[in-house]
Amino acid sequence: MIRIPLGLMLLTLLAAGSEPMAQGRRGERGGSSGELPANPPYDGRYTFARIRYEMSLDGFGGGRFGRDMPWLHDYPRADRNFPQILGEISTVRTRPAHHVILTLTDPELFKYPVAYMVEPGFWRPSAAEVEGFRAYLLKGGFAIFDDFAGRDWVNFENQMRRVLPEHRLVQLTADHPIFDSFYKIPSLDYVHPYQGVRSEFWGIFEDNDPSKRLIAIANYNNDISEYWEYSGSGFFPIDLSNEAYKLGINYIIYALTR
Repeated sequence: MIRIPLGLMLLTLLAAGSEPMAQGRRGERGGSSGELPANPPYDGRYTFARIRYEMSLDGFGGGRFGRDMPWLHDYPRADRNFPQILGEISTVRTRPAHHVILTLTDPELFKYPVAYMVEPGFWRPSAAEVEGFRAYLLKGGFAIFDDFAGRDWVNFENQMRRVLPEHRLVQLTADHPIFDSFYKIPSLDYVHPYQGVRSEFWGIFEDNDPSKRLIAIANYNNDISEYWEYSGSGFFPIDLSNEAYKLGINYIIYALTR
């Protein structure tokens, strides 16, 4: 299988230019649902599917961003840049210009095999959302949790216990197939882009059996979409953005082939 250097793809993004950083931050840490575009119709191609959730400002991590919406972190540039890179270096048919934002109770969610949730330290699902998410995962959906650190873990673990009471989170090592589904990732020696803490990768398995399909992965003490968002701006070194894209690409290839 041909491996196209990711650095070349990122240099293409840089050459194409990007929005000023100040503009990108508006969507990352603020805005309201009224400013968001309507979801495009489903057409069978891989589309970045972001989970929208009701947030809580009390408890773990609460209050860091006031009235802003953590579930929009890195939107929309991460949602555009990642599918562009995925489509350029693999045979996955993607829609870089389009992405969707869905709730866990939306029947449309079941059309999208991979769902992305950011800042799960703020996530407080209703009973209906718990049921919807459980059905999605058990019927073949795959979830990526990203951009959370420190005590945010407590809320994430508690909410996932509500979603899948019989399942447990298992810390992953580099020998798991998800880290060799497209790129060979020999080491999980990553750190958070700002906090500098060592990253951990946790998974949930089908039937709670580590020999079966991974149905969710959590990038704890990490924020890979931060690199995706700014990969066209030169804000982060290209080699760090490369590694963040490799992780995301492996997640998608794994999810689409299992």
